[in-house]
Amino acid sequence: MKIAIVGAGIIGVTTAWELASDGHEVTVFERRGAAAEESSFANAGVVAPGYVTPWAAPGMRLKVLRSLLSTHGAIKVRWPLAVRDLRWMAHWQRACRLETYLANRARMQRLAFYSRTRLHEISEARELSYERSDGYLVLLRSKRERKLVQPGLEVLRTAGSVFREIDADEARRIEPALSTDTELAGAIHLPEDEVANCRQFALLLKREAEALGAQFHFNCDIAPLSRAAPRSLALAAGSDAVTYDAIVVCAGVASAALLRPLGIRMPLAPVYGHSVTAHIREPLNAPRSAVMDERYKVAISRMGLRVRVAGSAEIGGALDTMNPAALQTLYKVLHDWFPGAATLQTGVQQWKGARPMLPDGPPVIGPSGVPGVWLNLGHGSSGWALSCGSARVLADLVVGQDAGIDLEGLGIERLL
Repeated sequence: MKIAIVGAGIIGVTTAWELASDGHEVTVFERRGAAAEESSFANAGVVAPGYVTPWAAPGMRLKVLRSLLSTHGAIKVRWPLAVRDLRWMAHWQRACRLETYLANRARMQRLAFYSRTRLHEISEARELSYERSDGYLVLLRSKRERKLVQPGLEVLRTAGSVFREIDADEARRIEPALSTDTELAGAIHLPEDEVANCRQFALLLKREAEALGAQFHFNCDIAPLSRAAPRSLALAAGSDAVTYDAIVVCAGVASAALLRPLGIRMPLAPVYGHSVTAHIREPLNAPRSAVMDERYKVAISRMGLRVRVAGSAEIGGALDTMNPAALQTLYKVLHDWFPGAATLQTGVQQWKGARPMLPDGPPVIGPSGVPGVWLNLGHGSSGWALSCGSARVLADLVVGQDAGIDLEGLGIERLL
C-alpha cells in the first residue's frame, strides 16, 4: 500500500518503521525541520508501564486544586485558557469516575507492557545504540508519602509490575549519589523499568525506516483533510493534492484541526511540561538511572553524560512562554537530591513541550470511521512508553491482521 503519515514525532517515526517493515510504500510529512522536535524532544525518557495511568482518576480534582495553591505544585492552570482547554477540562472531570478510570487504566497498561516488549525487540534486532539505563526509583520524602503511595502499589501489583518497597539505606545503595541532607523515608524500586533517550531512538529508527524505503519530508505544514477527498494530502501553503491508499494521522495536538473537516471531533488539548538538561559535572554525584520525586512529580534521569530534570503539567498558556516557577521547581528538586551533579552555569537546555492529551487518558489507535484515514494519536505524557506498541498495533490493523493484544477501548468509538 501507498501510505502517508502526518507527523514525525516518536509516534510517527515508529509507525513509519513498522509500516515500512511490512513492505508498504511510506511517506512521512512533518511541519518541523527534523524528527522528534516537539513533545518527543526532551522528555524525561522514563519507560515504566506500571506507572502509565490516566490523569482522570477519582480524587484527582481535589489534588489539582491543592496543587494550584502550592508554590511547587505539579499541576497549574495558565492564562489564556482557550475554549478547547475548557471543553477538555469538562470532559476530564466526567472521566474521573471510578469505573471509567479503572477501564482506562487497564487499557493503557496493557498497551504499555506490550510496547516495552516491542521497544526491546526493535532495539535488539536493529542493534540500536542510544542513551539508556535500567531501573527506576520512586523517592518518598516522608512516612505520610509512604502511606499515601499504598493504593498506587496495588495498581502496580494488578498491572504485574516487578517492584520492591525499600528503606532509605537501600535506596542510597541503588543510587549512591542521593543527598543525605534531604529527608528520605523510603522508595519504590522498579528494576525492570528503564530510562532512555526518546529523541535519539526516534532519529535512529528514522534512519532504519529510510533504509527500507520510507521517505521523510520536513517543513511541510499539511492542510486539513478534505471531506471530498479524504485520502489526499496538500500543503497548507498550497500545492497539488497527492492521493494515497491510506493516511495515518500522528500529528499530536495539530491532529484535531487536520481531522475537523471530516467531521471528526478529537478532544485533544496540549498539557505543557518543562525539562532542564545539563552536562554532568561529576559522574559520582549524578544518578545512575532515573528517579521520581513523588511529592513534586519530577523525574531526574541519566542521559549519558547529561542529567535531565522533567516535570510540571500546565493547562492553558502558550508553548513559547517558559514558566519560571516550573523551572524553579525542577532546579529545586535536582538540588535536593543530586547537588553538584550538573554544570548549571553554561550549556543548560531549558525546554517546554506540549503533550497531546485526550481527557480520559488512553490514545486512539485504528480506523477513524472515514475510509482510508487512520489514527495514532492522543498519547499525552506517555507517548514514549506507548509508542512502539501503538505503532505495531496500527500496522496490524491497516492490513486487517490480529494485533495480538486486547484493543478494547483504544479505538475512536470510545469517544463517540
